[in-house]
Amino acid sequence: MLVSDSDGATLRQAFATVPSGVAALAALVDGAPQGLVVSTFTVGVSLDPPLVMFAVQNSSRTWPVLRGTGRLGVSVLSAHQEHAARQIASRDGDRFAGLPVSVSSEGAILLPGAALWLDCSVEQEVPAGDHTVVLLRVHGYEVREGHVAPLVFHGSSFTGLRQPAFA
Repeated sequence: MLVSDSDGATLRQAFATVPSGVAALAALVDGAPQGLVVSTFTVGVSLDPPLVMFAVQNSSRTWPVLRGTGRLGVSVLSAHQEHAARQIASRDGDRFAGLPVSVSSEGAILLPGAALWLDCSVEQEVPAGDHTVVLLRVHGYEVREGHVAPLVFHGSSFTGLRQPAFA
């Protein structure tokens, strides 16, 4: 039977049954690295023009700082980068302390070891309830060679994908 109440906790549990990719979005702002982690990242929104998207909470203090940068680095995190995801998502301390980063000439910050790097700019923002859906235009990308298992958010926690066993 379908539940029709709008209890946020119950709905959050329902949404947690669907796995999603995890990405770090980062850029230099006034010479300092700024970033956030999203678990609502979607690739392949459009190929012409090349667009990806994510959703960010309207209460985010970091998104207003990042939205005005010319370029954003998007690092689709790999399974071994859970620590980096937690550190960048934290509300306290230096989110990039001790993390290796690569900075583009436009100020986009990318994390080595990620499964996919994207160099993006904000294309459009769409209000969506307690979040904002952000479309990003992809200006460049790099896929890490070899199979790289992505970091996944599922069941309200981080996990990696397991390789299927072939007979």
